[in-house]
Amino acid sequence: MRLPSIRRSPGRYGSAGSSPGSSPGNSPGSSPASSPGGGPGGGPGRGQGRGQGRGQGQGRRRAPLRRRRSPLAALLAAALAVAGLAAAGPLAPPAAAAPAGATATAGTVTGFTQTGNTFTVTASSGAKARVVVARADIFRLWLSPDGAFTNDPAGTDLAPTTDFGSVTTSYSDAGAYYRITTGALSIRVHKSPLQFSVYRADNTTLVWQETQPTSWTNSQTTQYLARGADEQFYGTGLRLGEWALRGKTVPVAVDNKWRENNNASPAPFYMSTNGYGVMRNTWAPGSYGFNAPSTLTHDEKRFDAWYFTGDSLKGVLDAYTDVSGKPFMAPMWGFELGNADCFNASNPDYQGDHNRLRHQTTPDVVGYATDARAADMPSGWFLPNDGYGCGYTAPLKSTVDALKAKGFQTGLWTSTGLGSIADEVGTAGSRGVKTDVAWIGSGYKYAFNGVQQAVDGIEKNSDARRYVWTVDGWAGTQRNAVVWTGDTNGTWDGMRWHVPAITGAGLSGLNYASGDVDGIFGGSPKTYTRDLQWKAFTPAFMTMSGWGATNPSAGYQDKQPWRFAEPYLSINRKYLQLKMRLMPYLYTMSRVAHETGVPSTRAMVLEYPDDPVARGNLTSGQFMAGDSLLVAPVVSDTSVRDGIYLPAGSWTDYWTGKTYAGPGWLNGYQAPLDTLPLFVKGGGIVPMWPQMNHTGEKPVSTLTYDIHPRGAGSFSLYEDDGLTRAHQSGAYARQRVDVTAPTAGSGTVNVSVSAPTGSYTGKPASRGYEFTLHVASAPTALTADGAALARLTSKAAYDAAATGWFFDPSDRSGVLWIKTGAKSGAFSISAVGTTVPPAQPLPSSSPIPPAGWSLAFADSQETSAENGAAVNAFDGDPATMWHTAWSSGKPAALPHEIQIDLGTRYAVDGLGYLPRQDGGVNGRIGGYEVYLSDTTADWGTPVATGTFADTSAAKNVPLAARTGRYLRLKALTEAGGRGPWTSAAEITLTGRPAPLPADATLVNAASATCVDLPHSATTPGTEPTLYTCHGGPNQRWTLQPDGRLTGLAGVCLDAANASRVSIQACDGSAGQTWQAGPQSTLRNAGQCLTPAGSATANGTPLTRTSCDNTPAQRWTFTP
Repeated sequence: MRLPSIRRSPGRYGSAGSSPGSSPGNSPGSSPASSPGGGPGGGPGRGQGRGQGRGQGQGRRRAPLRRRRSPLAALLAAALAVAGLAAAGPLAPPAAAAPAGATATAGTVTGFTQTGNTFTVTASSGAKARVVVARADIFRLWLSPDGAFTNDPAGTDLAPTTDFGSVTTSYSDAGAYYRITTGALSIRVHKSPLQFSVYRADNTTLVWQETQPTSWTNSQTTQYLARGADEQFYGTGLRLGEWALRGKTVPVAVDNKWRENNNASPAPFYMSTNGYGVMRNTWAPGSYGFNAPSTLTHDEKRFDAWYFTGDSLKGVLDAYTDVSGKPFMAPMWGFELGNADCFNASNPDYQGDHNRLRHQTTPDVVGYATDARAADMPSGWFLPNDGYGCGYTAPLKSTVDALKAKGFQTGLWTSTGLGSIADEVGTAGSRGVKTDVAWIGSGYKYAFNGVQQAVDGIEKNSDARRYVWTVDGWAGTQRNAVVWTGDTNGTWDGMRWHVPAITGAGLSGLNYASGDVDGIFGGSPKTYTRDLQWKAFTPAFMTMSGWGATNPSAGYQDKQPWRFAEPYLSINRKYLQLKMRLMPYLYTMSRVAHETGVPSTRAMVLEYPDDPVARGNLTSGQFMAGDSLLVAPVVSDTSVRDGIYLPAGSWTDYWTGKTYAGPGWLNGYQAPLDTLPLFVKGGGIVPMWPQMNHTGEKPVSTLTYDIHPRGAGSFSLYEDDGLTRAHQSGAYARQRVDVTAPTAGSGTVNVSVSAPTGSYTGKPASRGYEFTLHVASAPTALTADGAALARLTSKAAYDAAATGWFFDPSDRSGVLWIKTGAKSGAFSISAVGTTVPPAQPLPSSSPIPPAGWSLAFADSQETSAENGAAVNAFDGDPATMWHTAWSSGKPAALPHEIQIDLGTRYAVDGLGYLPRQDGGVNGRIGGYEVYLSDTTADWGTPVATGTFADTSAAKNVPLAARTGRYLRLKALTEAGGRGPWTSAAEITLTGRPAPLPADATLVNAASATCVDLPHSATTPGTEPTLYTCHGGPNQRWTLQPDGRLTGLAGVCLDAANASRVSIQACDGSAGQTWQAGPQSTLRNAGQCLTPAGSATANGTPLTRTSCDNTPAQRWTFTP
């Protein structure tokens, strides 16, 4: 690697470059950017001495460096130092932190005052705290160690809207604490020591509470919060990995690494299933440990946070974005596929291959646009100057106009600033900006200001909407930019963690989050096609060419979808065309995000917050696109997708029409390369455009509503001009569609369409409507506004007709096609006597709670320290682990195994394995076998075998459902071949309680003897006893569905006499009602079946006593 040459030149964006503000880290009080043209203050700009990333033939020659990586910034900083130039702005390293010093806390409360809605607390140390109530559900908590409230680095950057009008507040002295009431909350200010807790208005329902006082040193401040028994956490921005954060320690800091578990755009925000969210009002980096307790740290000597509460996660996001800003409304072309590359390779300052064919001057991009249209390939915009030193060929306007004539908008990439943006937007007509880490890579306030400059440059020089792509976002970036994952690789593993990364970004209000299709580096036609499939269901996506492995079909490093051979070409077209048809649906979902903060790409927990499976990372590999479409990406080289979770309700396969009833897991889904697992929720309504390759290619003369009727459903379509900011002044229209239908069987499906309300430039006066109703039978009658529509006898006749209907039973298990002709007002459709599709039930499956588990056996465990014990593998804490013995210096050889007693029988259909999470790699399981059995004496054959990848990521193993009480995980090899060890942070299971075996022996765990009717007696009052197991009829028992425990000749086990258990004629009384309880207990009236005195001898009678979790109270039904 050679250092790029550095030369001082006039700069692509002005002689001094454009510095968006002070260096990050930042003694953050620097002044914000003031103008998009020149440097916005804070010393010499980044453009100084840096060359031009965007201009006309000016810039640096490219060394073999990655475009946006932090090593580049380090090299440039070194070069500037060698050249004697000031390393101002984000190139400058952050100032060394002051010595930490002693840890301090506020002490006890010595004063409490109220001024309006601000409550000031004085503490014995001299520290002060303020509680500022902005709205009944929103407040700010600001703690100043020195008692002064003058250090406010973020100002209004992160919280631009805090005035919500009047709010009624009051306080009272409750003795041990002051109680501030807001109408929605009770905020407790505990006096000794000063701590805070928050409750709902009833002052009983806990939201959050500190476990100890907030503490600080000279360089850090930490808050400590209690973690609920099943509390889950989400947020922290665009984090490259799983989005459920319980048990994880997450850095909230810019790192520019762009690999799994790094931060592409961190945000100092998280929210909890307890119904609150918090944004730390700071530019300082931090770290959030969601452990017990949760430790929430930022690198500054102050504490400043905004708290948001709601009845749901959606409500919390709404409140958070009320303060930090709603996601911006992108132009419609921004939803289409973008393409970034350098088309000015002849520029001597270009740092790439100067001999790239068809990339010599900027107008060459028009040839690629022509290719796209010739391939019938949807795509909406180009960045033709993406590459260090690429620049563009003047005049830019002619290229922009030529692209626009083919339906493409133009954006520009920059690594140096925005000095010429007024001309590029106002004169040439460019409409987008993509920032580069070489400019804004220091993140924090610097990057935030740079993005704001780009927004201003677009909106102050045109009537267009902002459209900016950036890395290194922060809280509030959602109102200005698309955040993307930086320089990633086109691999299956990279695709795997991109799914939860992009989905999880929405849990921080980032509606537009993306990654380069198939990465910027490497890749293959197959990984490209799979990656494009699922990203077509996100709001924004882009290709990045010129950096990846050579595409064999094109002969270039091109990643445009039309540059591939078959079958990839046709599959790429299929999904891009589907996205264009789905534009009104996806656009409406982004309008919902713009109004509520709820993203259009949704983690399953947002739609199903009460589903325990949806709340955690078991569903991190799938997402909801809006409220109706469930997308389950294929992220490995396979044609079968396992582990698709379908929540409660009905779900229809988009491609086949087969309908499933959730909740449950769908395994073995057939997903050849052209098939993305895609499901529509029962009751879903999806508006669709006619097929087109770019926005505005043809008028939307007919709007289709694709409807999956089941029960009641509704959709409110949003439309505007798609380009300008006129929507901000109310220039938009809405149209509501309501559907009612049977939940099962036959009946009438009614579709009511309201008249569009509102107006915008280009709004049609009327349009035709088409409805595709997914039903299982033709209706007996079909009317529009009460008048019968003609039934047509073929699809060809239907296509040729202006109005009418046709039912095709062979189309996706049944589709009813309906046309109305042009309409301008409200109307209704009724399909009488049709049938909703029957839903195939799925096994009801959910995480099996580990609370009832116990260790049955481990062949080896490290006991020299707590973090090594086998029980750590199922303690619910990823920070601990099971590790085979190592401290003796003579580790046992592989294989190793752990056996877990699940406490009762389950039908297990999935196993999760989380390797150690402490940064170590030893012991990661490679080859494995999984067994399930009702006894540890006979394991039978494995229920699953395979090999885990040598990564720290969670692994899921779908299992062919088998019932059993005992799990055995056998590690055959170590993934990296580093030694004879085995380790596991967590072992999890999914499944459902299994019926106990009928006509089975009832074996006692302490004695290994069976419940026996002496001499096969069936006389009422006979007392069963323990006896050596022989499996005869007098030792056979069945727990019936109604709770009766029946034995020989149908007698019932009866506990009416609490001192002794006997058999009686079955009468359904309370004494005869038994339940299989946790830890394999049998319970009646809350007490456990127990041998008298917990004895083990033959002839011991049975009693009902208090449960004590001893082996004497554990019973196994053995077939």
